[in-house]
Amino acid sequence: MLENYLPVFLFLMVGILVGVGPIVIGFLLGPRHPDSEKQSPYECGFEAFEDTRMKFDVRYYLVAILFIIFDLEIAFLFPWAVSLDAVGGFGFAAMAVFLGILVIGFVYEWKKGALEWE
Repeated sequence: MLENYLPVFLFLMVGILVGVGPIVIGFLLGPRHPDSEKQSPYECGFEAFEDTRMKFDVRYYLVAILFIIFDLEIAFLFPWAVSLDAVGGFGFAAMAVFLGILVIGFVYEWKKGALEWE
C-alpha cells in the first residue's frame, strides 16, 4: 500500500531539493563584502523618517481591490471576442448582460466616491 506513495514522496523531495538547494548553495558559497554603500537605504535615497509599520489608508486597499476586480472582469472579454463567431447571438447577449452589470458596479463605485483620492 505504501509503495503507491513512493513516487509522490520522491516528487516532493526533488521539488524541495530544487527549491531549497540553490538558496542554500548561494548562502554558503556567495561572496560577502558588505560596505556602507550596500548597507544604505536604496529605494528612496534617504533614511526612513517614520515607523515602517505605519498604517496605510484603507482607500489604498480599496483602489487595489477595485483594480483587480475590474482587471479580471475585463480579462473575460478577450476569449469572448476571439470566439464571438462560435457563441453567436446568445453569447453576445450574455456578454452584454455581463458588461451591463460591470458598468452598474462601476457607476455605483463612482457615486460612492470609492475612486476619489483626497
